[in-house]
Amino acid sequence: MIEIGKSCNLEIVKQVDFGVYLNAHELGQVLLPKKVAPKQFNIGDKIDVFLYLDSEDMVIATTKIPKVEVGQFAYLKCVATGPFGAFLDWGLDKDLFLPFGEQHKEIEVGRSYLVYVYLNSADERIVASSKVDKFLDKTPPPYSNGQEVSLIIGGTTDLGYKAIINHAHWGVIYKNEVFRELRFGQRLKGFIKRVRSDDKIDLVLQRGVKEELDKHANTIIIKLKQAGGFLPLTDKTDAEQIYAALGMSKKAFKKSIGGLYKQQKITIDTDGIRLVE
Repeated sequence: MIEIGKSCNLEIVKQVDFGVYLNAHELGQVLLPKKVAPKQFNIGDKIDVFLYLDSEDMVIATTKIPKVEVGQFAYLKCVATGPFGAFLDWGLDKDLFLPFGEQHKEIEVGRSYLVYVYLNSADERIVASSKVDKFLDKTPPPYSNGQEVSLIIGGTTDLGYKAIINHAHWGVIYKNEVFRELRFGQRLKGFIKRVRSDDKIDLVLQRGVKEELDKHANTIIIKLKQAGGFLPLTDKTDAEQIYAALGMSKKAFKKSIGGLYKQQKITIDTDGIRLVE
């Protein structure tokens, strides 16, 4: 089904001086303006586009990729405010409207906010809301332990970081299991650690102990080869230096070099680690 506020693949059916028209089926023929249309094409070609409303509330297509689509959450910057609400930069020529009634607090120009994007059923306009909780799924989460999911960091608690899972549920990443900097609004990959009996969800940023150790060990070997077989890193090196060099925690580094040493792939010396030829 072709929907306003979503990406789709549409057929070019007609060319005009100011662009091309695409067959959007139940939405009729939709204009793709010349400035965003491909330079070379044939009638009948299919093209990936995003559908939204222009300044005259007509359905229009663009080949630009928005930062968010209808039904998703995103962290967007406010670029202007007006008498009826605020306007957010979502990567398109026409800014995204955030009505006053959908603001959880006063919105300020230059600051970014976590919002949900939806289609207003009254006029089919694409709008945003910073009252994100009301758009999250309240049904029991259908996740399994170890499942890979997409995350958006949405805040902090005493326990750690809150994250939106697959644009649907809240989850928590415990701070004692985070070994890198996380930013509000950051998108990243994560894994379901467990779904608790109260339907709350615990998350981790690493898949599993063995898989993660294998990945870190492989990273160390690659970095050693790139550095000519030696890295000035030991179990006494500061955690920040290890993360800067390898992108892993000191704990993961120590476990990984221990495993590589047992496999006789490296030697561990007082000044660093060396690759065994």
